Amino acid sequence: MYRNDTGRGRRFAARGVRTGVALAGAALLLSACFSSGGDPEENTSGPPPKQQPKSQDPYWVNPEGTAAKQVAAYEKDGAKDDAELTRKIARQPVAEWLVPENAQDQARGFTEAAEKADRDALLVLYNIPHRDCGQYSGGGAADGDAYRAFVDQVARGIGDRRATVILEPDAVLHMVDNCTPEQFHEERYDLLRGAIEKLKSLKNTKVYLDAGNAGWQNPDSLWEPLKRSGVEQADGFSVNVSNFQTTEASTEFGKRLSAKIGGKPFVIDTGRNGKGPYDKGKDPWCNPPGRALGETPTTKTDDPLVDAYLWIKRPGESDGTCRGGPKAGEWWPEYALGLVRNAS
Repeated sequence: MYRNDTGRGRRFAARGVRTGVALAGAALLLSACFSSGGDPEENTSGPPPKQQPKSQDPYWVNPEGTAAKQVAAYEKDGAKDDAELTRKIARQPVAEWLVPENAQDQARGFTEAAEKADRDALLVLYNIPHRDCGQYSGGGAADGDAYRAFVDQVARGIGDRRATVILEPDAVLHMVDNCTPEQFHEERYDLLRGAIEKLKSLKNTKVYLDAGNAGWQNPDSLWEPLKRSGVEQADGFSVNVSNFQTTEASTEFGKRLSAKIGGKPFVIDTGRNGKGPYDKGKDPWCNPPGRALGETPTTKTDDPLVDAYLWIKRPGESDGTCRGGPKAGEWWPEYALGLVRNAS
C-alpha cells in the first residue's frame, strides 16, 4: 500500500499475499482427509471448533490455518492464556489469498476442503498487474496475458464447487486516485471485466469487486469506474478490505455507492475495525496500534444491502515492515493477541 501523505483520507493496509503459499499444501491435504463439521464446540479447550453454524456463517473454517497453528504452538509451550485468545481468531472463517505460483491447486484444495465440510470457500484474487503502486504489497502479474492465465487457473481450480471471490482489493480505487499510472487504466478495466465474466461463468461462484474504503472522501468518483470494471455483472462489491473503518462508516459508504450502481449489495471486512481507524503518526494504515477485532463473520447482518461481514484480511497478519512488523502478509502473533485483547 502507499502512504497517506496527501491529506485526502486515503487509508489502506497491505495484503496477506505470502501466507497463502504455506497454506496451499495444507489445503490440498485437507481436501483428502477433512471431515464434515457441524455446530461449533461449546467448550473452549482443545482444538478450535471445526465450523461455525451454517445458518449464521456458511464459510469454511480452515482447521490448519495460521491462527490454528499458533494455538497449537502456544498449547505445546504451556501458554494457555495466549492460546485461548488466539483461538478466538482460529475458530472464525477467514479468506484465503491465492498466489499465482500454484493458483489452480490452491483453488482446488480450498474449495474441495470446504465442500467436504459442507461450507463455502472464501477466496481473494490479488494479482492485478502494477499492484499496490509498488508499495509494501507491490507486484502482481507481469502483464495482461499473465493475469488472464492466472484467472483461468483459479476458475479451473474452483470448478462447480461453491466459492465467494473478493476481486482485486484497491484495483479500482488506485485508478481513481491515479496511484496506478493512467497508461495502465484501460488494460486494468478490461482485465477486471474479464475476470468477473470468467468467474461468473462458473456454476456456484459469487464475485465481489473491491470498491475501497470509507476513508476515501469522494465516493461519487468511484461508481463510474466500478461500472467500467464490470461491477454490474458481479454479485456485488466489497469495502474496507484490510482497513480499519468502522462498520457503521463502511455501511454508509457502501450504500452511497450502491445507489449509483443499481442497488448492488456489498460485503464489509470487519476483521480489524473494532476500534475504528488510527489517525496518529506516519502511515496510520500500517500495523496501527490499539486496533481490535470487529464483528465476527456472518451473513446475518440485518441489512438487505449488506450480504455479509467477513474477515478478508486475516487478523494477525502484518501490513508490512512498519511499527516493528514482519513483511506484508506474514503472521505476527503479538499483533494478533492485541487485536483480541482490545476487542474484549
